[in-house]
Amino acid sequence: MKQEATEVPGDTTWHRLNPWRSRRGARQKRHYYTATGIYAEPVAAEFLEHAAEEQVHADRLAQRIVQLGGEPDFNPDTLTARAHAEYDDSLDLIEMIKEDLVAERVAIASYTEIVQWLGDGDVTTRRIFEDLLAQEEEHANDLKGLLERLPGALKG
Repeated sequence: MKQEATEVPGDTTWHRLNPWRSRRGARQKRHYYTATGIYAEPVAAEFLEHAAEEQVHADRLAQRIVQLGGEPDFNPDTLTARAHAEYDDSLDLIEMIKEDLVAERVAIASYTEIVQWLGDGDVTTRRIFEDLLAQEEEHANDLKGLLERLPGALKG
């Protein structure tokens, strides 16, 4: 079962999500540093918080992969090819939030699939993904709330 637990149906393998999480964290960190404007401070703080949490998620997944006898894949040469969301280099605050929201929704869909697939076959890994899923849902709600609170003039 240990070997099977690292494989998920389709072309998604959860051990490859570990560096994907690092990539998402890097994008959020970039958004933290490049967010500008009168409303940037609370948005940038949210980006920084999410980036830090993404790193914790990546570490949890890497630890679980090793516990299952696998090796986390941190190969930077193939990181982009394994990503589930496009890299965003926008400097527009609203676009940054929207892109991060899309990435959170992709993560929610992926983790939901993984949780369902794991079922009772690997309860420990399923619980890890349930915890990650809950945080991703919280991140999505945070970002949606930011979009709703920003003045209409910023939204276009």
